[in-house]
Amino acid sequence: MNARVTPPGKGEAEVVRMPATAEAPKPAQPSPAPAPVAAAPEPEPKKKGSRRLVLMIVVPLVLVVAGGYFYLNGGRYQDTDNAYVTQPIVSISPEVAGRVIEIPVKENQYVKAGQELFKLDPQPFQIALEQANAQLASARLNVEQLRVNYQTAVAKLDTDQQTLVIQQRTQQRNLDLLSKGVASQTTVDQGALAVQTAQQNVDLDKQAVQGALAALDGNLNIKTDDHPTVKAALAAVDSAKLNLQNATVVAPAAGVISQIPIFNVGQYVGPGTTIVSLVETDDSWIEANFKETQLGSIKVGQPAEVVIDSYPGTKLHGTVESLGAATGAEFSLIPPQNATGNWVKVVQRVPVRIQVTPNPEQPLRSGMSAEATVDTGKTVLDQMLNR
Repeated sequence: MNARVTPPGKGEAEVVRMPATAEAPKPAQPSPAPAPVAAAPEPEPKKKGSRRLVLMIVVPLVLVVAGGYFYLNGGRYQDTDNAYVTQPIVSISPEVAGRVIEIPVKENQYVKAGQELFKLDPQPFQIALEQANAQLASARLNVEQLRVNYQTAVAKLDTDQQTLVIQQRTQQRNLDLLSKGVASQTTVDQGALAVQTAQQNVDLDKQAVQGALAALDGNLNIKTDDHPTVKAALAAVDSAKLNLQNATVVAPAAGVISQIPIFNVGQYVGPGTTIVSLVETDDSWIEANFKETQLGSIKVGQPAEVVIDSYPGTKLHGTVESLGAATGAEFSLIPPQNATGNWVKVVQRVPVRIQVTPNPEQPLRSGMSAEATVDTGKTVLDQMLNR
């Protein structure tokens, strides 16, 4: 490709005209120059550093003061949600064996103290009572017979003593006659034998009298019912009466009867066999299991508030009645043995009994869950100052 390196001469160049439709290219507009950026003010290092220092000191100080305030003014109220409603539950069992003939109560029925719960067949106990009465009459008759025996023994002793006196006199006459040569030695010997026999009879009679008196307990004027055999018979009668009375089982206290459906008429039961249960709903308290670390400030007589889970909008007011003598683990069937190498310390709980006044419109039932709060009356600061 050949290119001209010299500019064209005059007459050599020809002007070429563009069509009218075609527009000549516009010259490029120069872009505006960017506005000058204002220079940012330089930070003041001294003010920013002082503000950070203030925040680093004041904020932790405020947190410490606030935390200390709440800590020192806390600890007055000790609470736990490990609390339950407790009511006495009595296991009802007969004291005698027999067959059930009547159950006048029903499941979950409220009964009063002394109300009949069930009844056993009384016929065997009635027969035993009649036998005991017969033995009592026989014992009283025997005491009267012992009195007669004593009188007979005394009368026989008196007779034999008189016989002895007569035999002694006869023997004395025989000896006088023998000394005069009138009586024979045989007569004297027979008289001596008679005296000896009479003396033996007197001795035996004395023993009989002592035996008859001993049979009367050493007192001739003893009352019939004070005699030991009569007392034993009287005790047998009382026992028979008690058995007859125990054939009808009554409620020992007021409450609600439970577990009746497993007990039926015609069932034979033995003494000590649990038949039904009686829940004494009139006697309720809260057993709150506090941590051992909370017991230091809890004392008997302090006020408490209890909220039952079944009645969340109601607060029951009560009083701390007693503190448990041992932790709950000590009363378990298998107490923990911590004398091992893998021992882990666990915070124990001690039962605290809180007596409350229930609301009649919101009855309490044994085993209900509750939340208990005890007002110890002293904050952490008060406890520190009183040390």
